[in-house]
Amino acid sequence: MGRYFGLMLRKGSGEPLVLLHGIISGERTWSNVMPLLAPHHDVIVLTALGHNGGPPVNTRPASFEHVTDDVERQLNELGVGKVHLAGNSMGGWIAIELARRGRARTVCALSPAGAWDHDWTDKQRVFKILSDALRDARRLRRLAPLGAGSKLVRRTALRHMAVHGERVSSAEFLDILDDTAGCVIAEDLLADGAQLEPLDPTPCPITLAWSARDQLFLVDVYGARARHLIPGARFVVLEDMGHVPMFDDPQLVAQTILATTRQSSSDDLVGGTVTRLP
Repeated sequence: MGRYFGLMLRKGSGEPLVLLHGIISGERTWSNVMPLLAPHHDVIVLTALGHNGGPPVNTRPASFEHVTDDVERQLNELGVGKVHLAGNSMGGWIAIELARRGRARTVCALSPAGAWDHDWTDKQRVFKILSDALRDARRLRRLAPLGAGSKLVRRTALRHMAVHGERVSSAEFLDILDDTAGCVIAEDLLADGAQLEPLDPTPCPITLAWSARDQLFLVDVYGARARHLIPGARFVVLEDMGHVPMFDDPQLVAQTILATTRQSSSDDLVGGTVTRLP
């Protein structure tokens, strides 16, 4: 039997850089960022367990740990050891956990998930937004081509993910709906009680890059908790961006990731500082 990696994109040369998407998302989230990174790295974009086109699920209910284990399995089967990691939301959390396991040269976590506390009130708000998005994608996907050409429709539909959803093309918008509707373990993951645990000291250079206008994980709440949990991380605020910043400004996302990967051979960027990027 051949090895199963799920959907995987790979391009470029240099030190491996693995990109990880968020929950109810997919590898195509990185389609506009990947070409900007490929001149500098061997860029590998993985699809997570139980997501659209990703490896099949063998254990239910699936947990965040299962998804993280499967990413590490894919790295092992690709024959890569320590790699640069960048991830958004769930993918950012996975990147941090892989750093904890000794698999990361650097980590750039874009609004990573998991930084909720034991008060479930706000966590339930976040999960309701995600659950509604999942329901709407499954219900409306067949009708979506009728409105996909409208910038207003795209901006409105993606309002919880991006500030400028109209910048997503019609084709990309339909891909986003396919990936959302195709996630078979979303309900499992939303019910998982796991959370981000403290990581101090950091095992490698880590950047926490938070979107200033993130409607899911508010920077003043979740960003502050993440800074407390990982005090050695460099903290960057990405202005005028939503929860999935790759939709708003792929160029700035790529620059932020590359600034992080350079830390593996440079002491120019000091952990604990706060930087605002326009």
